[in-house]
Amino acid sequence: MLKHAVIPLLVSAGLMAAAPFAQAATNLVFCSEGSPAGFDPGQYTTGTDFDASAETMFNRLTQFERGGTAVIPGLATSWDVSPDGLTYTFHLRDGVKFHTTSYFKPTRTFNADDVLFTFNRMINKDDPFRKAYPTEFPYFTDMGMDTNIKNIEKVDDHTVKFTLGTVDAAFIQNLAMSFASIQSAEYAAQLLKEGKAQDINQKPIGTGPFVFKSYQKDSNIRYTGNKDYWKPEDVKIDNLIFAITTDPSVRIQKLKKNECQVTLFPRPADLKALGEDKDLKLPHQAGFNLGYIAYNVMPVLKGQTAPNPLSDIRVREALDMSVNKQQIIDSVYQGAGQLAVNAMPPTQWSYDTTIKDAPHDVTKAKALLKEAGVKEGTEITLWAMPVQRPYNPNAKLMAEMLQNDWKQIGLKVNIVSYEWGEYIKRSKGGENQAMIIGWSGDNGDPDNWLNVLFGCDSLAGNNFSKWCDKKFDGIVKEAKATSDVAKRTELYKQAQHILKDAVPMTPIAHSTVYQPMRNTVQDFKISPFGLNSFYGVSVSGK
Repeated sequence: MLKHAVIPLLVSAGLMAAAPFAQAATNLVFCSEGSPAGFDPGQYTTGTDFDASAETMFNRLTQFERGGTAVIPGLATSWDVSPDGLTYTFHLRDGVKFHTTSYFKPTRTFNADDVLFTFNRMINKDDPFRKAYPTEFPYFTDMGMDTNIKNIEKVDDHTVKFTLGTVDAAFIQNLAMSFASIQSAEYAAQLLKEGKAQDINQKPIGTGPFVFKSYQKDSNIRYTGNKDYWKPEDVKIDNLIFAITTDPSVRIQKLKKNECQVTLFPRPADLKALGEDKDLKLPHQAGFNLGYIAYNVMPVLKGQTAPNPLSDIRVREALDMSVNKQQIIDSVYQGAGQLAVNAMPPTQWSYDTTIKDAPHDVTKAKALLKEAGVKEGTEITLWAMPVQRPYNPNAKLMAEMLQNDWKQIGLKVNIVSYEWGEYIKRSKGGENQAMIIGWSGDNGDPDNWLNVLFGCDSLAGNNFSKWCDKKFDGIVKEAKATSDVAKRTELYKQAQHILKDAVPMTPIAHSTVYQPMRNTVQDFKISPFGLNSFYGVSVSGK
């Protein structure tokens, strides 16, 4: 329809809601899987939100190399660590410009004030901006950073000093994560003055490679390339569009028609045909991820009055041993997954290979339920994700298979779901019973699995099981507070055994990540953390 080699048909359908781009422009459409809840990375924990904000519009003090786990300089060009491991001094990059938009025009470049605003807002509930726009920062608090960062000092405009209460062996990696994206203190002050503090989450301003233009929920997000980016060689796309497309089959259709040039989470059944399409390429790699079932262990669920049978370990053991994992691997992952035994992938250092699953045993599971006083026909609720994620290509099918597995032991399983943002919000609030969820590692450190997903500090965040074991928590905290890798490894192995024995979750699979794209897309790198980044990416064949 359109002669332009890269502009998709979605333009004519109104995606751009504007005149066609000039012929010389480079444009890329990404068929994403869901709508972000907002654009302030500090408020969120999911890849959907981070893709739309942190990976496009923001930078961190430190950053992960594109497609890898190594930490490289970001908005800090270098850093010094004191001998006791408690003080980190960051030397900031000079001349970095914040975005200029219709709603904000910066009068200065990035400096130490922006670092102080970004972190003090997350630490101090009495911060003026946080009081004007009350919100929580779940990832930051899940990792205990709100209590461990004791002081942030502006040494001068281009030097910032962080003082910690205890050693954090992963501190530099943590600062490279999406939630630590640096905000503009000047923009925040403008919003406060205008009485529009909440706009920080809807009209974002960052220093990143792309500038926010517009957002239509469940439809599209539009960005333009940042012509003033401090690393200009990374901006090779003039117009970046997220075409929000929840149906995986529709995403593939759009890719084949060149209505989008990159997509994600193909159905396993589509992989063979995608690999045979001469106009497409299908890079893939072993996923640094885990799909699992979380069991809410609270005696009474939020909003309920009846006792929660999953608070009894015998019930959780029965559920766990009656899951037919291999059938799920075969049907849901269709060969693109590895059976999971542990609470993190085997490629994560400190993974304990001695841990084994309980044998699949329906008879013993029935006996455990009877011993726990759970009658045949007892109803439980299983939450199923409404979207595909790197760790789970089809949560609906998995839920149906689990429903059948648990029917075999006498339980009546009701499957429910919510829109993705609501699903996460409600489950963090403790409304879930059993739920299908998962995780892609965010920094390559064991703490990112064991503490963030099962630590006591994470009860209001990503600890969907609401499981808090003081012994486990103490071991994980001790491991984080030493830089001795051998000692950390031993402690994390101890923690893995405690977790396995308590059964707050059933690990299901580690999936292979496939990233379908047009042959015209150059230098896209699959992130080990399940994110989608378009800086450094170009489009050829124009």
